Amino acid sequence: MRFRKIHGAGNDFILLSNLGPAHDNDWSKEAERLCARRTGVGADGLVISRLISDSPAVLEVACFNADGSVATMCGNALRCSAWAAHRDHGFQQMNLQMAGVVHEAVVSDASVWVTAEVGAVLPRRLKAVINGRATWFDSAHTGTEHVVAIVDDVDAIDTVMVGRLVRHHTDLAPLGTNVNFVQSTGQQALKLRTYERGVEAETLSCGSGAVAAVVVAAMRGLVARRAVTVHNRAGEPLTVRPHDARPNRTHWVGGPVTHTFEGVLT
Repeated sequence: MRFRKIHGAGNDFILLSNLGPAHDNDWSKEAERLCARRTGVGADGLVISRLISDSPAVLEVACFNADGSVATMCGNALRCSAWAAHRDHGFQQMNLQMAGVVHEAVVSDASVWVTAEVGAVLPRRLKAVINGRATWFDSAHTGTEHVVAIVDDVDAIDTVMVGRLVRHHTDLAPLGTNVNFVQSTGQQALKLRTYERGVEAETLSCGSGAVAAVVVAAMRGLVARRAVTVHNRAGEPLTVRPHDARPNRTHWVGGPVTHTFEGVLT
């Protein structure tokens, strides 16, 4: 099987596309093996993309985290899949199905955009002490579970240590959560660091986390409900903006996608 190594603003994946029914592997185990940084290809996740229809353009996308768990929503995996579908089939607009949810996607010269559905937003979901200071986390469901803390300086946070503790907090059992630390950096701009459940580490970018960060920051009055630039550790910002037709329920997240190399799995 041929694969692409591809990343969406630093969030990297092994992408398998155009697979037939004969390729129905145990993808959870394959994700653990292939995503291992030292003994495999190395990635945050394994993405399987299958073309369902070409008129209209519809693809089914599955994302398996590096630990083998299934991601119900991964904005950057969807963006990478849309980029590959554009490259392989010429689609510029398409629908992507992930975990039973349909996401719109648009590919332009500079960016790939996908939609994320915003569910429950709960202020002050839990409190933790960070650097000796009590800090509240709000929760926002953007297709998957996220908590967001507004902090003065994201670079002063031990994202792995604090993220791991919050990710396993008893108030969030049994699913746990992705953990985001957000700093306001100017008008309509945020800086974000994310500890991702399933990767069990800090990732360079998180699409659904960027949406969660913007939704919470807007609720807290840090940004207006329009296009927001979200800076990440990769230095490749994402942009989050409300969907014109469904501004209270759906957001677009867009940014660069980079194809790094291809190979053959044996």
